[in-house]
Amino acid sequence: MPKIEVIEKNFYGYTGKSYSHQDLVEVLTAAKAELDDVDPETGNLKIELNDTNRPDLWSTTGLGRQLRIYEGGAIPSYGFFSSAGKTLDAADRVVKVDPALKDIRPYITAFAVTGKTIDEAMLKDLIQTQEKLCWNYGRKRRSIAMGVYRSDLIEYPVQYRAADPDATKFQPLGMEDVLSLREINEKHPKGQEYGPIVADFNKFPFLTDNRGDVLSYPPVINSARIGAVEVGDENLFIEMTGTDLPSLTLAASIVACDLADAGHTVLPVRVVYPYDTPLGREVTTPYYFQDPAEADLSYINKMLGEVLSSDEIVKALARMGCEARVDGEKVVLRVPEYRNDFLHAADVVEDVAIGRGLETFTPQLPQDYTVGRLSEEEEFGRRVRNIMVGLGFQEMMYNYLGSSRDYIEKMNLSPEGFIQVANPMSENYEFVRASILPALLGSEAISGNAVYPHHIFEVGKVAFLDDSEVTGTTTRNYLGFLSADSEAGFNLVNSQISALLFYVSREYQVKELSDPRFIPGRAAEILVEGRRIGVFGEIHPLVLDNWGIGMPVTAGEVDLDLLLKG
Repeated sequence: MPKIEVIEKNFYGYTGKSYSHQDLVEVLTAAKAELDDVDPETGNLKIELNDTNRPDLWSTTGLGRQLRIYEGGAIPSYGFFSSAGKTLDAADRVVKVDPALKDIRPYITAFAVTGKTIDEAMLKDLIQTQEKLCWNYGRKRRSIAMGVYRSDLIEYPVQYRAADPDATKFQPLGMEDVLSLREINEKHPKGQEYGPIVADFNKFPFLTDNRGDVLSYPPVINSARIGAVEVGDENLFIEMTGTDLPSLTLAASIVACDLADAGHTVLPVRVVYPYDTPLGREVTTPYYFQDPAEADLSYINKMLGEVLSSDEIVKALARMGCEARVDGEKVVLRVPEYRNDFLHAADVVEDVAIGRGLETFTPQLPQDYTVGRLSEEEEFGRRVRNIMVGLGFQEMMYNYLGSSRDYIEKMNLSPEGFIQVANPMSENYEFVRASILPALLGSEAISGNAVYPHHIFEVGKVAFLDDSEVTGTTTRNYLGFLSADSEAGFNLVNSQISALLFYVSREYQVKELSDPRFIPGRAAEILVEGRRIGVFGEIHPLVLDNWGIGMPVTAGEVDLDLLLKG
């Protein structure tokens, strides 16, 4: 979970009141946060945030805002946001995007600030916010990278373009030498850490102003001149580049609101794209893109176990920063500019509960009880795990959500049958997995330096669309396994399946399989009592190439629920 460090005096300036450490521990529950440590010498507080869906809380300003509103402070109003129905005047503050970036790092958001000198505490918190947003929410700068610049040195329009990594040179922040972009990847510490994000492309992202003066090489490093923000600077230009525009837009909104709360004037910037984006070809940011959230009043009361009046619900939501109104039998709330975590009515219920105060609910003892035990499916899954470990495999654990790129495109599959999340936080968590094989291949893709052979497996759940079910979907317990080695072939994976089914005492047959994930003629389906319960074979070279794997790979997948019944 994210941890932030705040200067106690500054933090209480944003909360609007001071707290004893014990009182702070109690009020931090409103932000699902904990006081981790207190440094009496420096006056710094270390706070752990336990909600990864609220990146707006990962800063001194954002956390202070939440506590201030929770304690009765006014909900702030931000007048610098454009939206689908309103576009603010950005004057000459324009960013122009190169068409060549569409398949490299396609999106950018930006804004400028003025009106207040940056002090040491604000600069420190801005850097911390940058690190937390880009590392945690931005997947280590892969989907979000942020740059802060001295806008007095910039001539608009800013040019976001694709550059030749060998011919393009500048002096990066923290170094005296002028280096090419490729040399930065090799020699600069930040290049070594973040250069691999774009290193496989023929051209790299590059930011300059209209004179050609360098801002940065995103997502790696700023320039040593325009990108060297210092205490005493007043006019700043802030941009974020990445691969997911909604996530970028939210991150930019978070930082803009933080700076506005700190007393800075936020100035919009217009971004001009030569290709279509989810928000259009011209987007003026900061941009408010969130849809209203709602929940039935009856659902809120049912979930909370108490009957709350409409006024109580609206007041509770106001303490969480949400302007709400009752419309008939439901409550409708305007999502704050810095939040995008209302994915379901249950999220509204959670805010009502926290806003009202968890301590205000009357504790109730359970009216009944059950005796816990392992289900038959879990016992069978554990048995299969032990067998796979005995066969020399190493167990892995993976997420159940992923991207269409990993689950569909890299596997040479069509999207039919996959469950798509209607309003994902990020394109990286847009689909529910229907197979374990992509996760196993993802592990193999980053394990090329490990001694071969590689044998890995996972026992876990998959889900896919199923019209025969009332819900339209079905969830199954699966075994997925993979072997990578120069000698890996059909005979190897066939013997692994044979051993597994022998130890679970199942008779089976195999039948030739046509599956785009496997090499034709080197794949089979597994039949138990005439029913297909799994597949195995040699992974197709095109799939291996999609994942960047250079070693032959065999893999298989077994529906453990069907195998148990068989």
